[in-house]
Amino acid sequence: MDRDELERELEVAFGDDQQTRRAISRQARDLADSGRIQADFDYQLTVDAVVDHLSDAPDDHTLVERWNWWVGSLDLSEGGYQRFHVRPDIV
Repeated sequence: MDRDELERELEVAFGDDQQTRRAISRQARDLADSGRIQADFDYQLTVDAVVDHLSDAPDDHTLVERWNWWVGSLDLSEGGYQRFHVRPDIV
């Protein structure tokens, strides 16, 4: 997954500041590299997939909240995704 492309797409779709987009793209890349999505759901994590999943979050959520909402649902259904959460106080 191309982090720069993801950062650009996150800006278009959700705005927020560069530091936040960078933190989310870093975690998304780590998640893609971990192979967890492929193993648990049998698809490659792509930029489009991340944006689509984050778009499912409630409209009033910030980008970090959207990411954590999605990763939280993955953790609830499969376990082992907690390490991909983003702490809102450090971005």
